[in-house]
Amino acid sequence: MTIRAVFFDLGGVLVRTEFQAPRELLAQRLGLSYEQLVNLVFEGESSRQASVGAIGTEEHWQAVTRTLGLPPSKTEAMRRDFFAGDIVDHDLIAYIRSLRPKYHTGLISNAWPDLRGYIIKQGFDDAFDAMIISAEVGVMKPEARIYQIALERVEAAPEEAIFMDDMAKNIQGAQAIGMVGIRFGERGKALEELRQLLVNHC
Repeated sequence: MTIRAVFFDLGGVLVRTEFQAPRELLAQRLGLSYEQLVNLVFEGESSRQASVGAIGTEEHWQAVTRTLGLPPSKTEAMRRDFFAGDIVDHDLIAYIRSLRPKYHTGLISNAWPDLRGYIIKQGFDDAFDAMIISAEVGVMKPEARIYQIALERVEAAPEEAIFMDDMAKNIQGAQAIGMVGIRFGERGKALEELRQLLVNHC
């Protein structure tokens, strides 16, 4: 079967925490471990609600602030410090652009309602034919429906699509409906695997 579409995750793939020091310092100031802080922000109930669009991003961060016993005035500074070590991989995004127009390209991300605005502000929304953001569609990876929505947006069959993600459970979710999965760990290795798949299924 010919590959017609290639989808990518955002967090941990296109945007990565390359510098942990700002988040580590924030955790220390809050009396938490790095892992505790990350879990509070990404794995708590308010994050889950924001990730399916039940609440807004600001509501999520306000919930985090309340959990930590901080005044609302500290919310924005904490949010800024939490993401201060994140980088956008512009080289990888340039590669995604190079796949078009031969392939449909897309994003499949478990994310809060502000993600589309962030991508537009960062200037790489043009890299994708479709952006499937969990907060906008009301369903999260690894549930089958989010991958099906992505395929519908680009009019591709599961076996005609590749999905790259850094989390095994999300790759397994894509594979369960028939997509080809690539686990993103080291960038060079993941891209070489993608290139080989595209050559072998052209």
